[in-house]
Amino acid sequence: MLVQSSRFGFCFLSPAIQKRIPSILSFSSASSAMDTASPSALFLCGKSSAETEMAKSLKIKDVLNLPNGGKISTHLQSEINSSRFGEDAFNVDLFFNSLSTKRFGRFLIWSPLLPSTHDIVSHNFCELPVGAVCVADTQFKGRGRSKNVWESPRGCLMFSFTLQMDDGKIVPLVQYVVSLAVTEAIKDVCDRNGFPCIDVRIKWPNDLYLNGLKVGGILCTSTYKSKKFNVSSGIGLNVGNEKPTTCLNTVLKELSASSNEFRREDIMAAFFNKFEMLSDIFINQGFQTLEELYYRTWLHSGQRVIVQEKNEDKAVENVVTIQGLTSSGYLLAIGDDNQMCELHPDGNSFDFFKGLVRRKLE
Repeated sequence: MLVQSSRFGFCFLSPAIQKRIPSILSFSSASSAMDTASPSALFLCGKSSAETEMAKSLKIKDVLNLPNGGKISTHLQSEINSSRFGEDAFNVDLFFNSLSTKRFGRFLIWSPLLPSTHDIVSHNFCELPVGAVCVADTQFKGRGRSKNVWESPRGCLMFSFTLQMDDGKIVPLVQYVVSLAVTEAIKDVCDRNGFPCIDVRIKWPNDLYLNGLKVGGILCTSTYKSKKFNVSSGIGLNVGNEKPTTCLNTVLKELSASSNEFRREDIMAAFFNKFEMLSDIFINQGFQTLEELYYRTWLHSGQRVIVQEKNEDKAVENVVTIQGLTSSGYLLAIGDDNQMCELHPDGNSFDFFKGLVRRKLE
């Protein structure tokens, strides 16, 4: 079961919300048992012979692990038994057949059940090739802001991948490139399959919306080592799980009389095909080259939002109009006094745009 949130989501619940909605926590009880049961099974897969050899080497070395001593068992792609994991398990061959990248997505880790795909790639970053991806059918201990819980059942597309960057100033903008690649990937799948347009939009800074409802989110984290920024990027997207908001396949059925459906493998392959192209533009030419496309995809151009500020211990609300993004990746806005300002997120609120901090620009 998934619950809408202002942060990277799919059942992303604050402690206060958990107390108010106990019925959605049944999955948490099951996940607690899973957490202490048998080791998480990781299946290492490669698109080419070189990546397959890398998978064999990692299995032999047995160096992959989870934070806090979590147990892992590693296997090769040849050991995947579809009859054991079900017909709706992630189809590695289908994914690789649709993948046309040179770097991203070519080394894949699949698991039927994981605490967190993000933990796999971030905790084992130095053991994995840049561009490696981890995807899970079910995730029960995902990462979110503060003490929030993020849980994802079957039907979600949940994956995390690695990338490396030299310039720390542009690392905060990576999440925008990732968000854009997701929306472009969905458009591409629609075009190639003759589906009607599914208009997924970006809600700043890292949420994905469809018809006014949240269907996905992005989480990017980074560490600095050996003069490089190691970035772990996680994506979650409601593909076939329609509760409690909506999903891509539900909207597709509403728009089309056919029985066609989105497949997670097609979307993930299309994502990496798009991301590799967009990230090259981003690294070589800057985010400004992608801004026009980004603004066509997000929800906020010209939007008027309330900024709450303190004045002598009193809360003061001011209305500003969003103009775009600043060079550092925050919201650029103009107040009714014609003063330009930069808006920063403050806290974790369901009504995210009432939790902004304004900094005036000279």
